[in-house]
Amino acid sequence: MPFSTTPIDDLLVFEPKVWEDERGYFFESFNQNAFDDFGLNVNFVQDNQAKSTYGVLRGLHYQKAPYGQAKLVRVLQGKVLDVAVDIRKDSKTFGQHYTIILSAENKKQLFVPRGFAHGYVVLSETAEFFYKCDNFYNKSAEGGIRYDDERLNIDWNLDLNKAILSEKDTILPRFGEHIPYEK
Repeated sequence: MPFSTTPIDDLLVFEPKVWEDERGYFFESFNQNAFDDFGLNVNFVQDNQAKSTYGVLRGLHYQKAPYGQAKLVRVLQGKVLDVAVDIRKDSKTFGQHYTIILSAENKKQLFVPRGFAHGYVVLSETAEFFYKCDNFYNKSAEGGIRYDDERLNIDWNLDLNKAILSEKDTILPRFGEHIPYEK
């Protein structure tokens, strides 16, 4: 099975089987049957892609209910540190975060369910980041948490003085000041 669990409930690493030979490689980056067989009833409706340079930090973002989005995230080129924070108010892992290196080389993906804040930082010269969403983006439902929140204490594998941030990400609320995710 291509899924492995993480210490946070419902947050999963998806590692597709890769076939390689002298011509290159092939793998299924998504297969609805594999998700269904694992009990993940998800219907992706939107794909997003971003290209960024070294040090670009995006996040921590989420969509407030009822516009929450589950995401399947991966890197097409380069390497990132990917971060997911459980903001589900009734979760036993509320406030915990998980980090993973996603790269074009390792081909790992992270399934981030609804109710998580998500972000990443580029650790290679450039990176192309791709993700599928199970709900459409809604500007009025935007939420976020500061990337440098002391309570979360995320190690971004980067000197944060060198991080390249959007203005929006520098003014996000701290953890505890954000709106927790409720179904």
